[in-house]
Amino acid sequence: MSSTEFKAAVDAVIGNIERVIEGKTAIVRLAFSVLLAEGHLLIEDVPGVGKTMLAKSMATTIHCSVRRIQFTPDLLPSDVTGVTIFNQDTHEFTFKPGAVFANLVVGDEINRASPKTQSALLECMEERQVTVDGNTYKLRAPFMVMATQNPIEMEGTYPLPEAQRDRFTARIAIGYPDAAAELKMLDVHGTTNPLNQLQPVVDEATIQRMIEYVRGIHVSDAIKQYAIALVNATRQAPELRLGASPRSVLQLLRTARAIAAFEGRDFVLPDDVQALSVPVLAHRLLPTSDAQLAHRTTDAIISDIVHRLPVAPGAPIRR
Repeated sequence: MSSTEFKAAVDAVIGNIERVIEGKTAIVRLAFSVLLAEGHLLIEDVPGVGKTMLAKSMATTIHCSVRRIQFTPDLLPSDVTGVTIFNQDTHEFTFKPGAVFANLVVGDEINRASPKTQSALLECMEERQVTVDGNTYKLRAPFMVMATQNPIEMEGTYPLPEAQRDRFTARIAIGYPDAAAELKMLDVHGTTNPLNQLQPVVDEATIQRMIEYVRGIHVSDAIKQYAIALVNATRQAPELRLGASPRSVLQLLRTARAIAAFEGRDFVLPDDVQALSVPVLAHRLLPTSDAQLAHRTTDAIISDIVHRLPVAPGAPIRR
C-alpha cells in the first residue's frame, strides 16, 4: 500500500465515523489508530456521551464481521468464547463458536459481567485464540475488542482487574461535546439515527494492508530508549504502587507508528510518544493511597513524568 492509498483510506474511515460522532476528531483518530496498531480499546466515560455509538460506527465503517456482547451479571464465559455441544444427529461433539469469533467485538458495559466472564477475554485479546475443552481455535485477523464502561455507576458492577486492563492498548474518554457540536447533534439525531444510514468504506483486506503499512513505520533507537525511560519512570514514581508493564512499551510504540502514518510520516517522533502517554499508560497504573487522598489521578501523574523526562539524544525532531 502506498502512502497516498493509506491516507485516502484513513480519511474515508474517519470522515465516515464523524457522520455519527460530532466534533471528536482526535478521539476518532485515536480509536482507529488502536485498530491499526493491532490493539484493543477501552472507552470509559459517563453515560450518554456516545461510547457505544463510537464503537458501533467504527464497526459499521469497516466491512468485516462484527459481534456485539451486552455484558450482564448472568453472562457466562461460554457465551463469549463458545461451547462444545453433543450433536444428536452425528453423535459427535461439535464446537459452537462464541461472540468473539469476529473481526470487531463490541463489549458494552464490560464491567457489569462477573470477573469469571471478564477473564474469558484474556486469552482472546492477547493471543488471538480461544481454548475450549483442550482444543485451540484461532480468531480471525484483524481482531479488535472495543469495550465500554461507566466509571461513575458502581452499583452492580465489577471493576476490571489489572490483568484485564493491561490488555487494552488505550483508554479514552469521549467527553461532552461543545455547544456547536451538540446543536448539530440535535439536528442530525433528532429525527433519524445516522448509524442506520452508515455504509462501509473499507473492507477487511484493506484494513490488513493498512496494518502492514503501519508496521513498516520506522522507530529509531533513541525513540525506543525514550519509551523505555518513560515506562521505567512510572515504576519508580513515589505516587504509584504499580507502574506500567513491558507490554505497555510495545503497545505504546505500535500506536505511535499509526499516529505517525496518519500524519504522513514514515518515522516516529517523541511528540507521538508524548501524545499517547496518557491514553496508553494511565489506565494500567495504580496510585498509592496518599496520592488518592491528594486527588492525584494517574493521568496527572503521567503528564508530570512526561513534562520532566528529557528526550533521548539523537531522537528525530519535527521539521
